Amino acid sequence: MKAPKNRRVFVIGYGAATPLGKTFAESWKRAVKGKTGFGKVTRCQVDSLCNVVGEIPEWDPLDLDFVDAKEAYNWNAGFVLLTLAVCREALENSDLRIDKDTGPRTACLIGSALNGTDAFRIAMNNYLDNGPLKVSPYLLPNLCANLPSGKAGMLLGFTGPVFSPQGACASGNHAIGIGSRMIRDGDCDFVLAGGAETCIIPEIIHGFENMNATIKILPGDRAYDDPSQASRPFSIDRKGFVLSEGGGALVLAAEDMLATYGLVPKAEVLGIGWTSDAFHFTRPNTETVVRSIKEAIDDAGLAPGDIQYVNAHGTSTSRGDSMEIDCLKAVFGSQLEKIPVTSTKSQIGHALGAAAAIEAALSIEAMQKGLVLPTVNHLLDPELDGIDVVPNRVREMTYDIFLSNAFGFGGTNCCVVFRGT
Repeated sequence: MKAPKNRRVFVIGYGAATPLGKTFAESWKRAVKGKTGFGKVTRCQVDSLCNVVGEIPEWDPLDLDFVDAKEAYNWNAGFVLLTLAVCREALENSDLRIDKDTGPRTACLIGSALNGTDAFRIAMNNYLDNGPLKVSPYLLPNLCANLPSGKAGMLLGFTGPVFSPQGACASGNHAIGIGSRMIRDGDCDFVLAGGAETCIIPEIIHGFENMNATIKILPGDRAYDDPSQASRPFSIDRKGFVLSEGGGALVLAAEDMLATYGLVPKAEVLGIGWTSDAFHFTRPNTETVVRSIKEAIDDAGLAPGDIQYVNAHGTSTSRGDSMEIDCLKAVFGSQLEKIPVTSTKSQIGHALGAAAAIEAALSIEAMQKGLVLPTVNHLLDPELDGIDVVPNRVREMTYDIFLSNAFGFGGTNCCVVFRGT
């Protein structure tokens, strides 16, 4: 094999569809105002105390100019067409043109935790109600994790590698990490990296409810009359995450491609740290989480004191949030009190495999504009006193280095350090 080129890697654009808006621009506009995207579930009917979710507002694939009724019917795994939308937006945002030169050098890595479970549900209903001949011949492609990236290539014209990093709720960061390594080593010049999740179906809602992962909203809870307050990371009354759908894609580019194509960088991917827990399928291992954070900082060529902001995994579970703060304390020590630590999931909920990519895009945009997005719905937890979670309102702050954490079921951890440009 050829020696790696050791190229620097930059983010040049992004696209997203979140519970705050069906485009990145719409999501950013509401995020910076401290809004949330939660409400009672409308995608399906459930008999559940966990019936507050994050849905992409006004999302209808038929509104996309490249989707007709036949396409929407055949590709009924929502993450397929969602991936196409966010990848196209990301490319438009980056000003990268896909042509005979850039197309073969462009890869697409879109991760997902649940893939086409919505398509499987439709197929199973058709099978039970109407017989085996009514199972869609598109079912298997709808379940393939790589299909969204492959379909994006068909729409947008790139022919580099396409596959799906499967890192559960860390998938988005794994995509950024693997894509950055591919560019660094010279395997490609550009990568669309991110995640997509369309998980608002009854079985998934009830499954998370029965494992006590999502918030159960009872009379007396502040979200009972106001669903916007359901996700409250680091708050004293946090009770579980809010399940959300969403998609996000970042366009990564090699440094030497910037001048060649007149591209403007938004941030540099500076360091990657990834570990596994070998501990429990849902409960994290603090030792290996700490190691993933330290390895990301070390890979960036930095010391912990160089990190100026942390975009936390921060799911709004009691144990998970406390664990993450304990791990950050182990890395940063007393310096942590001077570092803002916020959770974007307070505004968009937990979009599983898409979460980290969405959070990276919003955090890079905030850094560019000299802002830190808040942790909304926050009520002080005395056990976490001294941690600056930027409660409830956006903050003006100039900084150029931040850490973004993502941890997933199965004990998978991936942390990324970004630097402003």
